[in-house]
Amino acid sequence: METSGIKKTASKKKGTHLSQTQFIAYGFLCLILAGALLLMLPFASRDGQSIGFLEALFTATSASCVTGLVVVDTWSQWTLFGQIVIITLIQIGGLGFITVGVFFSIVLRRKIGLRERGMLQESINALQIGGIVRLAKRIITGTIIFEGAGAIVLAARFIPDYGVAKGIFYGIFHAVSAFCNAGFDLMGQNEPYCSLVGYYDDLVVNITIMLLIIIGGIGFVVWNDVYQHGIHFKRYMLHTKIVLLTTGILVFGGALLIFLCENHYLMEDMSVKGKVLTSLFASVTARTAGFNSVDVAAMQPGSKFITIILMFIGGSPGSTAGGVKTTAIVILLLNVMSNIKRTNGVNIFGRRLEEDVVKRASATFTINIFLAVSVSAVIMILQPQLNISDVVFETTSAIGTVGMTTGITRDLSQISRLLIALLMYCGRIGSLTFALAFTQQKIISPVKQPVGRIIIG
Repeated sequence: METSGIKKTASKKKGTHLSQTQFIAYGFLCLILAGALLLMLPFASRDGQSIGFLEALFTATSASCVTGLVVVDTWSQWTLFGQIVIITLIQIGGLGFITVGVFFSIVLRRKIGLRERGMLQESINALQIGGIVRLAKRIITGTIIFEGAGAIVLAARFIPDYGVAKGIFYGIFHAVSAFCNAGFDLMGQNEPYCSLVGYYDDLVVNITIMLLIIIGGIGFVVWNDVYQHGIHFKRYMLHTKIVLLTTGILVFGGALLIFLCENHYLMEDMSVKGKVLTSLFASVTARTAGFNSVDVAAMQPGSKFITIILMFIGGSPGSTAGGVKTTAIVILLLNVMSNIKRTNGVNIFGRRLEEDVVKRASATFTINIFLAVSVSAVIMILQPQLNISDVVFETTSAIGTVGMTTGITRDLSQISRLLIALLMYCGRIGSLTFALAFTQQKIISPVKQPVGRIIIG
């Protein structure tokens, strides 16, 4: 009887443990709430008055989920303290709080158990648990190197414009924001909500920000692979090959399409250098970074449509970027081709993909589409005066954790803002992770249901 009681107690305790996906989901929620409380402090705002909870919550969510959508201008509203809180949330949210926690454990020489290693693997989407701590060290080291180099270059450019102290801080802030694909900026000093419009043809600012965005968005696993194998493309993992190839196609393909759409419109009076930089920047930043060097609202419908597609795709798995991810899109396209050609399985680079990977890609794509469309519909019902294209742009930007906007963020009602905040949260932790956080892991029964036939197409 005693043994039975012990077993029941152990079983009960086991049932109270959070799964890895639940831990990540709830951890980000705690980070957001802590950030919101800090931003509500009176000395976080320039006017010395505590900002409302919903405004603080929206900002903290946007920062923690590295999105960049804002209801108040970052420079105009927040003091140095508030700006430091925001950039701290961006850094933790970009790297993942588990990665940051493991880093401090390493510094304090604390033992990292199997559970922590498993959560770290889940957090950064590593393919295997072996060597995960070594990978975490490389992530932290790489982050310091890339952000540090970016901060130095940007500071050197900003010091002549804003003075030494501000120039250095602006360099650090924008380097971290760009690397983490957050899109927060401090250029409101020149004009509220202007982002990097004043630097649309600045070679140093554009190239530095774009490189930081791309490096942060390709993923930590890709970093590690490139670090180990150098420039030998054939030696890379299948994942790395797909990410690098797809990233190149999206960056230059998107830039070409935007250039064709805006050449005789928004970019008509620009120099050749300005047109090239603007096109490339618009393509790169749409893949979850959120900065803009031109007025997004003034873009042609074609450019906005291309931007929506790029925002929905986003960056790559295990990175600071959001979206459905490059690999998911490639897998879905390959699956379509496989069905058309009637080949055996989904194949690429001489390898066949696992069936479970195809299922996860389909689930992620479907959930993101469903969330974006559902929230768009609700916002249109609540605020019918808004333009449907602007609303779809906003919801896609939120679920993709991009941060680009046509300017309607500040016009959203409180309920609409909460819905946008929910999309940012889902987009950062992963829509599939968000769904799994509310389900318990179950043992799959070996018994299968009888086959039923339906008509498709």
